[in-house]
Amino acid sequence: MTDTAPDAQRGYFAIGAERSSKSLNLGNLMRSAHAFGGAFTFTIGAAYSALEAIADTSRGSQHLPHYDWRTVDDLILPRGCRLVGVELIDDAIDLPRFLHPAQAAYVLGPEKGSLSPELLARCDVTVKIPTRFCVNVAMAGAIVMYDRIVSRRPLPRLPR
Repeated sequence: MTDTAPDAQRGYFAIGAERSSKSLNLGNLMRSAHAFGGAFTFTIGAAYSALEAIADTSRGSQHLPHYDWRTVDDLILPRGCRLVGVELIDDAIDLPRFLHPAQAAYVLGPEKGSLSPELLARCDVTVKIPTRFCVNVAMAGAIVMYDRIVSRRPLPRLPR
């Protein structure tokens, strides 16, 4: 017997960031995506220096496709993939209550800002991590990916 439900292994996810400017953050995000089993990573309007992703010590870009779109209008996701914005806004769903779609692309905002209005309008849904203020982009991405993995598999029974 496995510790995951059949549905836990179905589907895929991707993670990316809009207007990223720091290579360490993007590298950490890419490394986490590789570790958590992401299907691909992406950026929208990233600064060239961020694309160096020097903190990606697992060399995720050699194992996962990476897409670098210049603008929100250039963003193309696979059919059926839902775009999930991660942003601290009032009408976003608290992450622990969110039912992750089978096919999802999670997108985070820049280091010193928020998701653009254009990108928020493209999102199928927006979630937020219930913190008092924004956390580091790479950390936020890791929290979202961890929540996805944990919430899509049943909890094992504890010994008596």
